[in-house]
Amino acid sequence: MNLLPPRCVRPTQLLLLAALGLVPLWTRAQAQPVESTEPATEAPARAAEGAGETASPASTAAPASEATPNRANRPPRPPAEPRFDILLKTAEDELSDFLSRNLELRRYQRLRDLDDNELGRLLANAPANLRDLLGTRGYFEPVIDIVLTPSAPGATTHPLGTVTIQVDAGPVTRIASSNVYFKGDIAESAAAAKQRETIRSNSEKATGLAFSQPTWDRVKSGALRGLTAQRYPRGRIANSLADIDTTTKSAHLHVELESGPPVQIGDIRVEGAERYDAVSIERMAHLAGLTPGSDYDLEKLQAAQQRVADSGYYGSVFAYVDLDTGEAAAPVVVQVRENLKQKLTLGVGGSTDNGPRLSAEHSNLRVPGLGWRASSKLQYERNDQLLSTDWSAPLQADGWRWRTGARAARQVDDFTTTTSQRFTIGESQETPDLDRTRYVQYDRAVAENPVLRLAEGEDAKEAISANVGWTRRSFDSVPFPNSGYGLGVTLGVGTTLGSARRPFLRTEVRWLGYLPLDAVERLATSVLAPADSPATTGRAGRLALRVQGGAVTAADDAPLPRTLLFLAGGDNSVRGYGLRDIGIPQADGGVAPGRYMAVGSLEWQRPIWRDGVRTPWESVVFVDAGAVADKETDLRAKVGVGAGVRYNSPVGPLQVDLAYGVDTKRLRLHLSVGFSF
Repeated sequence: MNLLPPRCVRPTQLLLLAALGLVPLWTRAQAQPVESTEPATEAPARAAEGAGETASPASTAAPASEATPNRANRPPRPPAEPRFDILLKTAEDELSDFLSRNLELRRYQRLRDLDDNELGRLLANAPANLRDLLGTRGYFEPVIDIVLTPSAPGATTHPLGTVTIQVDAGPVTRIASSNVYFKGDIAESAAAAKQRETIRSNSEKATGLAFSQPTWDRVKSGALRGLTAQRYPRGRIANSLADIDTTTKSAHLHVELESGPPVQIGDIRVEGAERYDAVSIERMAHLAGLTPGSDYDLEKLQAAQQRVADSGYYGSVFAYVDLDTGEAAAPVVVQVRENLKQKLTLGVGGSTDNGPRLSAEHSNLRVPGLGWRASSKLQYERNDQLLSTDWSAPLQADGWRWRTGARAARQVDDFTTTTSQRFTIGESQETPDLDRTRYVQYDRAVAENPVLRLAEGEDAKEAISANVGWTRRSFDSVPFPNSGYGLGVTLGVGTTLGSARRPFLRTEVRWLGYLPLDAVERLATSVLAPADSPATTGRAGRLALRVQGGAVTAADDAPLPRTLLFLAGGDNSVRGYGLRDIGIPQADGGVAPGRYMAVGSLEWQRPIWRDGVRTPWESVVFVDAGAVADKETDLRAKVGVGAGVRYNSPVGPLQVDLAYGVDTKRLRLHLSVGFSF
């Protein structure tokens, strides 16, 4: 008997009841795969957690969408403690570090489920692993002793014990010979005779060194680099063999190079040139030696790329030889990204010589209607104010370009204020190693001294001169030279203007040389490391010798503008003295410029090492001397001595010096930034 009257159940209600009944089943089904992904060693703990959750009504009622994020957000397990310790003993610390870093046994120290049996298997394989590692360092007859000392029962630290590895590396194998063989065009080409000899000579420099895998790799890469750097960019290593004689403890190296066909330079193709004429890029490439029909040369290709980058017209430059065109002569592709046509630069700085500095500079890389580049600058310092403009024409086919410039300056030296103007017009040719200039120059200067008004008139002094300049740079690395020299010479002949016209001859010479105090390893200076790397500098450092001289030869009554004469002293001259403090003494206590100048400096630059690694810091000790006079017989040197520290920053050296002026008996702080010659 039905006590309740029959009711009609709607389909939507049936669907709702079915959904409510399936939710718990779906939640359980979703939880199973998550549990199965845990490691086997963790299964009991996870099962206990699962049992606790299912026993709680709250946990079973929780939707799956809420349970899953809680599991995903669970904090990561802490790293496992080492199951055993490793004590490695060798005679050389460097070898011990190498073995410790690469020992295969160390990879299993923190394996959670490692047991005694598995450790025993690993220890049985360890000698073979050590012999392989030692073989890469030239040790082929090592004596290896491995002992496992068990830990006390119940120990929580290193429960499997301590593995003591005693390694006697034995005698090292040394390179007895290093031979290079050639296949292809280079084997018989008379034009490549010098290249073959250079590759062989560089490879033979490895003879006598301890054999190691890195050394062997560098010998091979050095030989390949010598092949592909000239004529044969498609060259490759056909075969290589390191023949180890364990009886004589010697290694005989053999490298066979296949050159492929030689490659000649074709046309210059410029990509990305829109604002500025691509012809200038072609001219710069030709001046670097990439002329049509010439042999491929990587050094010339890099020089051309650097020339274009240094021109100032382009923000980025990439040059390469396209070897995939199938043409007889491979084209040189130069990809450029142009700089903006106009730029305004505002600067704030300072120096220990001249106090704070404010500057504004505007440049226009292509003046409308003329095509020249113009750069104008306004600069204000405590004792110097300058307004200048310089214009330069596009590069000509012979590498020369026309230049013109004008400047107005105000210079304060004690009680004397000099106002000057200068105008120049001429030509210049600039390369990475050699600069040449020839120009005509007009100078005008007025000196005012209220203290010595009667002794020195205020009439303007003018002169015009024809000048030639020559600067040679031969540094191994810029801006951090370790060896090499720079030499600059300027010669000018002219006449004073005005009522008293007198001819004069002006000469100025600059020289800067670097001498490393200890030898660089032969391997590092040849094919095995770049010779211009500052990291090759030895612990003893280098000596830097700087010499500067100037002379103006003229009649005693020649009214020479002060801007043609010489003063010394300051950060880049004679440290220990202020800017332009060395000159001809005056009655007011100041100094005046003279016709003759001599400056010399000797500096010891020594790298600072820490834990066997060279840092970018260097210590500096120096002695400077300088003199200025109107006659060469009156030159009397003023000496400054001191010490400092130098930081080799990515943009160049930053040097801070504390100098003592022997004549003034005072200490001065000097700051210099960058390297230029």
